[in-house]
Amino acid sequence: MAPRSIDPRPLNAEERAVLEHILSAEFVGASRLRGQLDRTEVIAVWGPDSVSVDLRVREPYEHAALPEALVPVEAHVHDPSGAYVGEILVWTDRGATLAALEFAWVTDEMPTELPAVVDSRLGRPV
Repeated sequence: MAPRSIDPRPLNAEERAVLEHILSAEFVGASRLRGQLDRTEVIAVWGPDSVSVDLRVREPYEHAALPEALVPVEAHVHDPSGAYVGEILVWTDRGATLAALEFAWVTDEMPTELPAVVDSRLGRPV
């Protein structure tokens, strides 16, 4: 299913918290991606009730110059019992700007909320 365009909106609190958590890691281009957060907006959703979204960074911004499109941070998500339920992926547009926030799940049901950041870990809401 192709993402469904929406009227651009600012990041909500959960999207912002997850992005801040992942971008707090140090990697090439991380500080420039962090600097884009205030100018980032959601422009599409990946499906009904999906928490995965496409992003766009409004100009002006500094290009991050990552070598790959995927932000190089492992952001595993665990349920309250500690079981692995998926991961958060942050995609860029050719390594330059934030382009998508994806919750890649491995459970039977699609998550309807982003994980919370608890004790520097991503935990699936109960």
